[in-house]
Amino acid sequence: MAIATLYRYFPSKTHLFTALMADQIEGLAARVPDRAPDTPPEDAVFETRGSATRNLLRRPALATAMIQSANAARASTVPDLARIDSGFIDVLLRAWGVEEPTDHHITRLRLLILLWYGVLRSRLNERITPQDANADLRMACHLLLAPEPAAG
Repeated sequence: MAIATLYRYFPSKTHLFTALMADQIEGLAARVPDRAPDTPPEDAVFETRGSATRNLLRRPALATAMIQSANAARASTVPDLARIDSGFIDVLLRAWGVEEPTDHHITRLRLLILLWYGVLRSRLNERITPQDANADLRMACHLLLAPEPAAG
């Protein structure tokens, strides 16, 4: 494909890489199985996050470009950011088993996603080991998504 054709559809590298990331998330959504009844919700979300992480780490340079683009882009000028944000939330809600999310559910997932970006960047930059990245993400899922105690 000619570079001029590419820039006709994607005015910048940021637009291109955010579109790629949005497509990756949509692909992940198609592959995420429904949560097994005996799987704790926070474990199901951790496994879904782990699948996305493994997929991205197969091509570290592309993962870095997509994450940098998504972090640098402004929502008002890069429409695919909305696809990324809503796609991640939808995938994780499904893994979590939440059918009617509240603002509180969305906030907890948004915090988890932001934390995941940081862990993934640290992993891509070789600042933490794969084992530490896994442990950090597992702890984040358990802290942010554990069932809330019943009001009493």
